Amino acid sequence: MPILLDLDHAPSLDELLSATDTTGLEWRLSAATGRTLPRIQGLGTLSSAGATEISFLANPKYQSQLPGTQAGAVIVSPDVEQALVAAEAASGGAGEGASTATFARVVCKNPYLLYARVAQWFERARRPAAAAAIHPSAVVAADAVIGDNVRIGPHCVVEAGARIGANTVLGPACIIGAGSAVGADSLLHARVTLYAGVTVGARAILHSGCVLGADGFGFAPDPAQGGRGAWGKIPQFGGVNVGDDVEIGANTTIDRGALEDTVIAHGVKLDNQIMVAHNVRIGAFTAVAACVGIAGSTTVGERCTIGGASMLSGHLTLADDVHISGGTAITSNISKPGRYTGVYPYAEHGDWQRNAAVIQQLGQLRRRLRDVEKK
Repeated sequence: MPILLDLDHAPSLDELLSATDTTGLEWRLSAATGRTLPRIQGLGTLSSAGATEISFLANPKYQSQLPGTQAGAVIVSPDVEQALVAAEAASGGAGEGASTATFARVVCKNPYLLYARVAQWFERARRPAAAAAIHPSAVVAADAVIGDNVRIGPHCVVEAGARIGANTVLGPACIIGAGSAVGADSLLHARVTLYAGVTVGARAILHSGCVLGADGFGFAPDPAQGGRGAWGKIPQFGGVNVGDDVEIGANTTIDRGALEDTVIAHGVKLDNQIMVAHNVRIGAFTAVAACVGIAGSTTVGERCTIGGASMLSGHLTLADDVHISGGTAITSNISKPGRYTGVYPYAEHGDWQRNAAVIQQLGQLRRRLRDVEKK
């Protein structure tokens, strides 16, 4: 599961692959012996897919599920295809180069990417474009610019001077602040908020509850205004600039810059519940997992990945192609591409306490070792 299309609207496997965007991919079909190509109603895992569903094998640890799968078709790598054919030949199957599997095989060097492309086809097929409309409860400023075929849901607010690109959908209760812009072919799910002066590029997907353009966390000590320990607010005059083909997860927040914009470059993917502080710059095609915090004025390079719950201190620079493991705290610049990990391994609590006590004594132990070496 899931079944996404009824059988009358389900394409045959070859029709599905022909309709799928396979740009940059090469694939071929290996049909099950004596079987016609199945009609494909949806996608499923190897363990749950049925005879009218397509599955995939990208992670070798799931290869043991392949012989027992009930899927109508499976996307596999050439190596897996060769192994299956060899196993069938060794067990007295149809012979070299033939298949006795009950499922059709789609052979591709990158099974996971081909699966993603097939899933994209199903997403479009099950959600045909809705007709352009502005819900009667929506409030749209007279000078807002609304492109062709835009759909604005109930209780949305589009403020003065805002611009909504063609074919864009605003889900219920979205707020587009004054002078903000959303590019063409974008999807904003329910309750997305863009403060004033935020720009989002084309083909964006913004999930529910994300907030772009709230004030950055800027305060200066100001005892004259409230006594010892009082803070004075620093107005934030920058905006947020989001490139094309960006996806931002639910309840993620991106603060506006103090003077210059906070910048999210094209192709960036942000998971749920991420905090991006003011004047951060995230380079193209970087992906950030959930619950990451990026402090102000830090620059993250292109094609980076940042694992969940990692924390990046402020005013840092990370080079292109840097990969941060989950839960890692980054407190200094990283100038060399590579993978960086700073997570202390978990253990039973008593063991952890004993190990932590040893770590606290490393300086002393080092001095004692040097004294021994000198003798």
